Amino acid sequence: MSEILSQAEIDALLSALNSGEVKAEDIREDPQTNRVRSYDFRRAMRFSKDHMRIVERIHEHFCRLLGTYFSAQLRSVVQLTVETVDQVPYEEFIRSIPIPSVVQVVEVAPLPGRIVVEFHPQVVFAMLDRMMGGTVKGRYRDRELTEIEQSLFRRLVHNIPVYLTEVWENVIHLEPRLLHLESNPQFLQLTTPNETVLVVTISARVGATTGFLTVCIPHLTVEPVMSKLSAQRLLGAARSVGDDGHTQAAVTNHLAYAAVEVAAVLGAADLSLEELLNLEVGDVIPLAAPIRNPIAVSVNGIPTYLGAVGKLHKHYAVRIVGEWKEVESVAARRETFASGD
Repeated sequence: MSEILSQAEIDALLSALNSGEVKAEDIREDPQTNRVRSYDFRRAMRFSKDHMRIVERIHEHFCRLLGTYFSAQLRSVVQLTVETVDQVPYEEFIRSIPIPSVVQVVEVAPLPGRIVVEFHPQVVFAMLDRMMGGTVKGRYRDRELTEIEQSLFRRLVHNIPVYLTEVWENVIHLEPRLLHLESNPQFLQLTTPNETVLVVTISARVGATTGFLTVCIPHLTVEPVMSKLSAQRLLGAARSVGDDGHTQAAVTNHLAYAAVEVAAVLGAADLSLEELLNLEVGDVIPLAAPIRNPIAVSVNGIPTYLGAVGKLHKHYAVRIVGEWKEVESVAARRETFASGD
């Protein structure tokens, strides 16, 4: 689909040149030759290389989020990697999808139109096997999903709109919504047959099973935000988020309501098992700490502060007198001075 040589093709060409199988004169173009290329109006190039590069980065982020989510849900490693980003006629994309297949139609308001996320059936069956606690058996028979399998798969992919919203946030705030599943791509009516679409091919590995996920984005859908698909704009948006402090304020506000357990340890004592079994009501246990010494104040079981015991409004209380490490280092310095080292 792409006219750009892959890294493997470049390496093969260089190897052929070094071994003498191909001569440089054979592939060098004659400068006198009239350079005329045929142009197919049915394959109009509506996306620049910069657009496709940004879309690739967006979907690399999408793969990381979706792969982590699938791995947690299936309790197995799911690897998703962006392989290619191409622009092709919609008719060519439809012909490339196997029948039967599993195609999720997604509405991406406020953008017009819809996009589709196509899952290879082998990947879907492997995910369903893991979701039900089974093992991935390898090659599955090609067939349509049953109603129960469709219900389970919808439950598995229901978070896709959340991740689409996150990865497109620097371009536009989307409110995606899953519409329906299709098994026959011929029933999809995203756009006209000759309209250009972006096709993002993603390789997927679930256990020993491999396959592809394909995201199809019609040109008419992404056209309103074409001007925002630039590296300079995305980098500027990233800098502005870091500079204005909104992210830091949001994180700080979120953490402020986190509940933590604070405990004041008055002291400790060593008892034998016999003494422990003979304890009765009214017995006194001497603590191995002077009453005037500061006590340890732990946060979630970790010594964090040192405090002094007292009373506040007829209630026992602990006043923080310093940080644990700070007071501890002062005590260590006093011991060193006292010993004469």
